[in-house]
Amino acid sequence: MKKLLFLFTLFLALANSSFGQNKITGTIIDEEGNPVLGADIYIEQLHLGTTSDESGYFELVNIPSGSHQIHIAFVGFSTENLRVDLESDPVNLEITMRPSVFHMDEVIVSAPFSRLQSENVMKIESRSIETLKKAGAPTLMQGISNIPGVSEITTGTGIGKPVIRGLSGNRVLVYTQGVRLENQQFGSEHGLGMNESGIENVEVIKGPASLLYGSDALGGVLYLNPEKFAYQNETEVNLNQTFFSNTLGSNTSLGVKTSGQKFKFIARGGLNSHVDYMIPDGSRVTNTRFNEKDFKAGIGLNLDQFVTEFRYNYNNAQIGIPDDLIEESTDRSPENPYQDLQTHILSLHNHFFLKESKIDLNIGFISNVRKEFEDHHDHEGEDHHEEEEEHHEEEGDHEEEGDHGEEGPALHMKLNTFSYDLKYHFPKQERLELIAGIQGMSQVNANFGEELLIPDAKTNDIGVFATGIFEINDDQYLQGGIRFDHRNLSTETYIIEPHDSDEEETIVPGIKREYSNFTFSAGYRGQFFKVLTTRLNLATGFRAPNLAELSSYGVHHGSNRFEIGNPDLVSEQNFQADLSLEYANKHFEIYANGFYNNMNNYIYSNPTGETIDDFQVFEYVQNDAELYGGEFGFHLHPHPYDWLHLESAYEMVVGKLKNGDYLPLIPANKWSNTIRGEFNGNDKFNKIYASLILDSYFSQDKVSEFEDPTDAYNLFHVRMGGTFDFNKLDMGINLSFNNLFDTEYISHLSALKADLIPNPGRNIVLGLNFNF
Repeated sequence: MKKLLFLFTLFLALANSSFGQNKITGTIIDEEGNPVLGADIYIEQLHLGTTSDESGYFELVNIPSGSHQIHIAFVGFSTENLRVDLESDPVNLEITMRPSVFHMDEVIVSAPFSRLQSENVMKIESRSIETLKKAGAPTLMQGISNIPGVSEITTGTGIGKPVIRGLSGNRVLVYTQGVRLENQQFGSEHGLGMNESGIENVEVIKGPASLLYGSDALGGVLYLNPEKFAYQNETEVNLNQTFFSNTLGSNTSLGVKTSGQKFKFIARGGLNSHVDYMIPDGSRVTNTRFNEKDFKAGIGLNLDQFVTEFRYNYNNAQIGIPDDLIEESTDRSPENPYQDLQTHILSLHNHFFLKESKIDLNIGFISNVRKEFEDHHDHEGEDHHEEEEEHHEEEGDHEEEGDHGEEGPALHMKLNTFSYDLKYHFPKQERLELIAGIQGMSQVNANFGEELLIPDAKTNDIGVFATGIFEINDDQYLQGGIRFDHRNLSTETYIIEPHDSDEEETIVPGIKREYSNFTFSAGYRGQFFKVLTTRLNLATGFRAPNLAELSSYGVHHGSNRFEIGNPDLVSEQNFQADLSLEYANKHFEIYANGFYNNMNNYIYSNPTGETIDDFQVFEYVQNDAELYGGEFGFHLHPHPYDWLHLESAYEMVVGKLKNGDYLPLIPANKWSNTIRGEFNGNDKFNKIYASLILDSYFSQDKVSEFEDPTDAYNLFHVRMGGTFDFNKLDMGINLSFNNLFDTEYISHLSALKADLIPNPGRNIVLGLNFNF
């Protein structure tokens, strides 16, 4: 132990000797010249931050030379974004903050130029995890679905699939820790696979982002930013505990983080456990229970002209797949059928600061193991499995856990994904910024179970792109770019043995496919009459067919159907136009976001009318489609009632095939109205809030040929909370009454809708947060 401590100390000493001595100091004041205490000062790309003291003073040390964006934020003031060119001499700043009653401006990480949302050309929604927790959602995905334009396809409470403006599945790309999340997300019953512990905030790009992220970003991006390191020379310990009445659930998270002037460390563990959810009549929906374990850790190091950050995330979830309403149970162990998911995410982010430019290199590796267990195995795939065992033993990829007797998983897939992202930031001109980059992914899918849904396969992606932003003046920006992508995909031939001796075996031939696509984007942001912000964006996107769409042949028990792929599918391509208008003054803001999305070669599954093994057969087909709609709302902060906020948001989307048929799984229109009070309180009990929310879901009768309409319903919620200060202990409390009147309803995007199983009833949620 002493030797390890000595080596660790030596490592830190060597690191200390490599640091530059650049320093940024400053004073933060309000418009009346008073110092601002507790303002957050942060440099995103360096993961460095601090707060201002009682005199408004702050200090950041050991900063690499180069150009840096410094963000200063404090509740009640507009966020300031400053660009500082740092060489060898210290920089001293004096920053005057302007009052803002609505919200703090967020730094957008998912966009290429790390600007504030108010300066960004694209309209990107951002929500902190703290804000989402106040909604009392049992899962991260359910919390994200409260963002206008975002919905979720659900199978019980444990499985939630993101939907952005009517598009889901592989059309929505998820990024976490700066790398793309790959976890067999092709199925509607495959959830997000992420826990909210250790996540700082969520950014949502609503529209094609293929220019930045390549294939699968055709419909949009969920960008999950990891929890920030502690500020310089600080150590923090945090405990979160949430209780859920409906599912007798518990969500616990414990984290510790510490930062010196040069070295940073963070670690957080989480446990999430729920029983079957209860519907308004008092029954519980069998096997909607789930359990989740999550661990995240990170190390950061700032050297002279070089900054590196390593992050690791392990997530294990056991999620029941509901079948029908039977006797009530409060057991927490899932019954058959259920999923057992294990995911390891490793990411390494590096920033190299040159004299006037910068290089970013991000590397990621994800290992995802998906197992699905059933009641009965017919062992139809045993011969195939024996062949697969021999094959993987030869490849050195066999797992000892592959005991495939009756207790083993029916479906067992392992997906390994390596990704890289290299960007070069050209020296910034007076009004022009340019970035060029190359991105790629190498992926291997292997099967170990009795049954196969998709074959063993290899996928390789590579893309090159260039993008830039031009500042016409202080209020107008132009942004655009172009990209080329190439995907190479190959699968192995597999054999499906017949059930009966008089039937012939089924041979599913292997395929080799290549897909290439050009994409572009162009956007404009302008400020008219000093109060009307206008954003116009035009973009193309694409999505190559996934393995399930190309080559599946078998029963997918999660969706309860027999799926047949189509090897002749071509890439989906789309063109989307977005127009965003925002008006704001000191007491009122209103916005309107409209979009039109024209899609060529839209891929969807279609029932054939046949059955195999008593399962309805679905095959993948293509057709042209279009989607249109938007989000509209206002926020009123009336004077002189400074504590009162009135908010309203309406969202809608229509999706149709070009032949006139409606698309499946399009969310119903929603109108949300909120009355919120915010109070400062006193020195001990402050940041007090209380909200009344009415969510009105309209009937959905614009449905596909194989869907049933959904009735309208209203849900009423009450939320309240605040923070307590006890010497060095900071405690927060949140109390939510979701679906207060225990309304019985069925969401149009519920996978249990076909069985007429309602969504959860009333849920009282108590959240406690302790900062030490």
